[in-house]
Amino acid sequence: MKVPTRSRFRSRLFSVLISLIATVAIALPVAVTSSQSSTAHATPAASTHQTLNCARSSTCTEVQDSEEVFGEGNYVGHDEPSTLFYSNRPGSGNQMAYTFKLPTDPKPGPGNVPRTGQSFGFQLNAAFWFGMAMCATESYPLQVSTCTPDSDSNIFDGQDAQHPLSKHPGTAFMEMQFYPPGWVSWPAGISCNAKKWCAALNIDSLAQDPIAGTQQNDTCVNNVLGSPEYVNFAFITKSGHSQAPANPVDSTAATFTPNRAQDLFMNPGDTIVTSMHDTAHGLRIDIIDLTTHQSGSMTTSAANGFGQVQYDPTGTSCNNLPYDFHPMYSTSSEHTRVIWAAHSYNVAFDDEIGHFQACNGPNAITPGKACPAGNTEYDGEPTDANDTQCFPASSSTRIRVPGCIEGDGLTGFDSVPYQPVWPDGNTRLHPTSLQFTSPVTGLGQNYSRVAFEADLPRVFEAPDFNGNCDRTTGSGCTLIPTTDDGQPANFYPFFSIHKGRVSGCTWLFGNDIPGLTSNDFGKNNQYGSLLFLDYLIFGGRGATRHITDNFRQIMDSNPCPAF
Repeated sequence: MKVPTRSRFRSRLFSVLISLIATVAIALPVAVTSSQSSTAHATPAASTHQTLNCARSSTCTEVQDSEEVFGEGNYVGHDEPSTLFYSNRPGSGNQMAYTFKLPTDPKPGPGNVPRTGQSFGFQLNAAFWFGMAMCATESYPLQVSTCTPDSDSNIFDGQDAQHPLSKHPGTAFMEMQFYPPGWVSWPAGISCNAKKWCAALNIDSLAQDPIAGTQQNDTCVNNVLGSPEYVNFAFITKSGHSQAPANPVDSTAATFTPNRAQDLFMNPGDTIVTSMHDTAHGLRIDIIDLTTHQSGSMTTSAANGFGQVQYDPTGTSCNNLPYDFHPMYSTSSEHTRVIWAAHSYNVAFDDEIGHFQACNGPNAITPGKACPAGNTEYDGEPTDANDTQCFPASSSTRIRVPGCIEGDGLTGFDSVPYQPVWPDGNTRLHPTSLQFTSPVTGLGQNYSRVAFEADLPRVFEAPDFNGNCDRTTGSGCTLIPTTDDGQPANFYPFFSIHKGRVSGCTWLFGNDIPGLTSNDFGKNNQYGSLLFLDYLIFGGRGATRHITDNFRQIMDSNPCPAF
């Protein structure tokens, strides 16, 4: 694809904007801490095929109907509190920049064993990310063979008879993910390093035709992809070149194994600028570490091994089609969404919470297996069948904590992420909050509106997680989820803002932070009321159903502009 002249001009302006931002380290009010280099080294990567199985992975995009995609009993769940950013300015849906400061963890006790009451970032979230909708012609709903990049002509969300959901171009969702340090390393775990953060660009597609009621053939799904939802994955590298193929057909263990020589690693407390803009060969993401003056990038191009999986519902093939992934929309609004995803977002920030569960007790944990019978969860309850992908403390790169990353925290809403151990100013016990600015568009403009959104109805639907939420009527759907014994969860994290005379306005996430939080928007009440949207009925020949997957509140203005 050849980028139009106007797009080239905007890209040049955007590059100038990022250069200006990079010359001034925004004084976010969190102390910068230094981190010594880890002595851990990357395990030599195998050349054997490996991919992310979205039926069990904690880092995939949440689908709007898990049973349709993964089948009964194969759903790991994704609790994803989010902020969504809206603007009617052309380019706001495909060019933007954020500035943020990475969280720091408390200092553990002797031997890197946590002190009583301590929590760490990897226990609270598997990743945080910045997202965007992408064109993907081999992805749901598979009714048209083209997708015009960077264009609102792709908006088909049933708002009128001329724009039915059934005619929507194929969509994927991009998540620019950041992974906390200190626990079990990728590809088995969620950390890249004992003390440093890393980042990877993920694009999730769904090989499913809801009109005809078909999905990718079983041979491809079972032997290659792992599930009909599949992921293109590439760590952010210092060279901008992928370290191994990004697409799920050709990806190997090297794709998912951190490489200190090639990948961008960042220290806790570093100030980071992340910019995104389209190019002739796909979306480019640049990450600039203003603290260390290092940088990295990745472009979603065929040259970097990105690709789509050819849709073949009746055969046995599993072919990669080299592909440059481009942003789908020009603007960002309530109408620019990925219609197969649970959330309603396009341009958004999200925190992936709810997965970490403790596995305490005398019985030895086999790395990567279930928590042994006789051990207990965070709240002292006996472990159960949902506590899988578990690791002993000895498997950790630094913090000696046994636990499971496919734990049943979403089943009972009683694991570490649902306790009041989120950032609250007590840095001796709890991490500091991520602090991030609202994005600015490619022409340096603020987004005009913000929404808060939480997909609790989706993850709390009966009977997936012993919930009582009816997504058709909204009955039993609550802002605070309930535990197995019918009581409200101890805690649910929320967004707040800090307004400083020097630093301007920044977003915080977790709990109220004395001395920083100036507005928490009613804490959990910020997520608003139930949001009902239209979704295609699988095999319904274009028919839709009107259900709720989220709570959402849209602010009339942006309460935290970047400048």
